[in-house]
Amino acid sequence: MALAVGCRARPGKSRDNITGSWRVFKPVFDKEKCTKCGLCMTLCPEGCIHETEEEFVAPDYTYCKGCGICAEECPGEGIEMKLEEK
Repeated sequence: MALAVGCRARPGKSRDNITGSWRVFKPVFDKEKCTKCGLCMTLCPEGCIHETEEEFVAPDYTYCKGCGICAEECPGEGIEMKLEEK
């Protein structure tokens, strides 16, 4: 398999793998604190946060790695990282 210069894996590879299975912490979203700014969707490195029918945001835990970027950058402090219970 040939890779492009500076690329470790082909684009979209994380969508081929269920990457959320090794998560230790998961983001829990609080609709009461959500300002619907969309910053979490923009900054998610996996692109697994999507808008719901109620126009709030929610992660797809199948692909969420639990990196915590969304919680760290949320201006309304509406995302809390909680220990994953398996």
